[in-house]
Amino acid sequence: MQPDVSFIVAAYNAEECIARAIESALAQREVTVEVVVVDDCSRDRTVEIARAFPPEQVKVIALDENRGPGGARNAGIDAATGRWVAILDSDDTVHPDRLRRLIDRAKAANAQIVIDNLEVVEDSAGDPQAMFDADFLKARAELDLANFIAGNIMFEEGFSLGYVKPLFERAFIQREGLRYHEALRIGEDYLLLASALARGAHCIVEPRVGYSYHIRSGSISRILELHHVEALLKADADFVRAHHLDPLANAQQARRTRSLQQAASFLLLVGHLKAGAPLRAAGAALRDPAALKHLRMPIAARLRRLASSLQAPGAAARIR
Repeated sequence: MQPDVSFIVAAYNAEECIARAIESALAQREVTVEVVVVDDCSRDRTVEIARAFPPEQVKVIALDENRGPGGARNAGIDAATGRWVAILDSDDTVHPDRLRRLIDRAKAANAQIVIDNLEVVEDSAGDPQAMFDADFLKARAELDLANFIAGNIMFEEGFSLGYVKPLFERAFIQREGLRYHEALRIGEDYLLLASALARGAHCIVEPRVGYSYHIRSGSISRILELHHVEALLKADADFVRAHHLDPLANAQQARRTRSLQQAASFLLLVGHLKAGAPLRAAGAALRDPAALKHLRMPIAARLRRLASSLQAPGAAARIR
């Protein structure tokens, strides 16, 4: 029998958390699920642990070469058989009633995509905190392309909407030929949802928390590099060429592009400063003076804010 939902779990050196993620997926109430774990050439016991689960519930695909998070998820989508597709990161978990709520909302609205709120869980300490204010999401009962792009501007306060983990109708994904951008190591989630919205998907919003975003040790500010942002700029340019954007979406895209350019200039400037090359730093500042304004706060704090616009805090293991 066809399962209601296929969970796609891309895993890389996830032996410490993969069992927790799988167990949370299998614990969903009132829906049938399959879990597709795609191991991206881990060097630890990730595959062994995943294969300890019943094979009729958990499919395990071990890739022959490292394809990054987008490539691993694409392999999972290709193997999925459920009516719906849900992405679950290997170090995260989901609430047991999440999928029932999301599917009910999607069916009632005849939607192809539904998103919900997330909670940020620090595994070492602290109580979970909702990522987005509930009123913020309630005011956006439906998510269109312009608002989604506007929620993904670099250097802005708080988390970007690119963090959301949508539930997709698999038939829509297949019909539109949607897949993750495999060249990206950050921002691949954003681009897939933006592409779906640009192709006419109806996306609705569930303001309650259903997904738990676990923060592990490590800091993205130590590994966020200029080439990541440059790859985003190229991917965004390809996205704009491939889709017709209405005036509102086009205006927000122009804001996002400029913010990415400033992020690239800022990282270049910081790189020169760290390398002890003040003349090169001055040259970078002259080429893009707007980048200088981001030096008004400590560099480490600014890098953390930039990271929150691009990728999960503490997600060193997710960039590979």
